[in-house]
Amino acid sequence: MIGCDCPVCTSSDPRDRHLRSSALVEYGGLTILVDAGPDFRYQMLRAGVRHLDAIVLTHNHKDHTGGLDDIRAFNLIEGHPVNIFCEQYVCDTLKGEYPYAFAENKYPGSPEWRVHIIDSSAPFRVHTNAIEEILRWEKGFGYVHSRPAEVEDKSVEVIPIQGWHLSTKEISVLGYRFGNIAYMTDIKHIDDSEYEKLKGVEYVTLGCVKWAEHRSHPSVDQCLEFFERVGAKESYITHLSHLLPKYSDFASMLPEHVHPAYDGLVIE
Repeated sequence: MIGCDCPVCTSSDPRDRHLRSSALVEYGGLTILVDAGPDFRYQMLRAGVRHLDAIVLTHNHKDHTGGLDDIRAFNLIEGHPVNIFCEQYVCDTLKGEYPYAFAENKYPGSPEWRVHIIDSSAPFRVHTNAIEEILRWEKGFGYVHSRPAEVEDKSVEVIPIQGWHLSTKEISVLGYRFGNIAYMTDIKHIDDSEYEKLKGVEYVTLGCVKWAEHRSHPSVDQCLEFFERVGAKESYITHLSHLLPKYSDFASMLPEHVHPAYDGLVIE
């Protein structure tokens, strides 16, 4: 936290240095990013990511969408737009925050993305972005769009999991299941019916910002109850704040199969 000198913020352990929560998923030959917050640019540079097929958004809050302008780097390097999957209300927010990306006549260099509206009740397919139109940069003009080359299409099924940022179900937040992994954050409440979608997952995450009750995030005890009900082999608490203990201390307080997540964590 800016300006904070607490033990977590001044820790020398790199696992205590948290950027905004997101996850890069390599699944079925595709590279899919969950959320692109204000740290998106640095996270991509730090991890050496040079390719994205798609971005799936959990909800519309700025700490999960604030880096989408930097998609333009992938447009230039790869010569294709990036597909974004989200609910309609999230798309409406993006139109207000990034109107230039939706303009009919874009200024040169505007991010090129294709938004796909998803329904929380139905699985959807993510395709390789190699089948999308080709973007060729023309100096002084911008991108020239042309038909894509004929390439083998690869796609995977992603299952959205409906959650709510508040117990009153005022803000929809989607978690996502990719095969045997489920990534969920910023979810205070999940309906009983959604647990069916989590059957058989081996790895699952849930966000938490402090030990005690929070208006829009689960407490640690509520996370543990969720993990127990899901029954995954390994569970991770993400979206950590400095209101929780340092990584080494926090890890020692949790059950053996539950772990604090940290930047750069890899699950295979």
